[in-house]
Amino acid sequence: MFDIGFSELLLIAVIGLVVLGPERLPVAVRTVAGWIRAMRSMAANVQNELTQELKLQELQDTLKKVEEKANLEALSPELKQSMEELRTAAQSLKSGYQETTNDIETELNKAKEITDSYDSAVKEAKDNTQQPEESDPNPEHAAKMAAVVEDEKTEDSTAVKTVGSLEANVKNSNQTESEK
Repeated sequence: MFDIGFSELLLIAVIGLVVLGPERLPVAVRTVAGWIRAMRSMAANVQNELTQELKLQELQDTLKKVEEKANLEALSPELKQSMEELRTAAQSLKSGYQETTNDIETELNKAKEITDSYDSAVKEAKDNTQQPEESDPNPEHAAKMAAVVEDEKTEDSTAVKTVGSLEANVKNSNQTESEK
């Protein structure tokens, strides 16, 4: 995609380390990686949707041409049956496409919510740890904040696995639809 060599990556890493510091750099890298993952999945989804739309449009154009050229009453029963099969295939593609799009959008929204809550919990935990010891001498509060951060990490990894399995299901359904 980008023509970036190892030396450029090393330069970016050093600048990031200097600007963000060693404490905030891993969080920033995870956040940027999440954005890149989301953009890649959205681009793949758009590409798949366009491909399906083109196939659907092509089927509809073919069907219209056949209907225009031939008188439906004079056609043999076999041709009528094949035209009906084409219509049902086009409808099933259209409905499957819509369901897949809706499922992907809901899963992406869930993943975004989990990522946002994780980021806010990490920020809150860092804010609490950066305060002077006089303001929060309670070790129980620090333990609770650490537990919240760990819970958010597991939820984030679960969401990423869910999105990955959803993408695999979409690819499988696209393959089966294309085989039909």
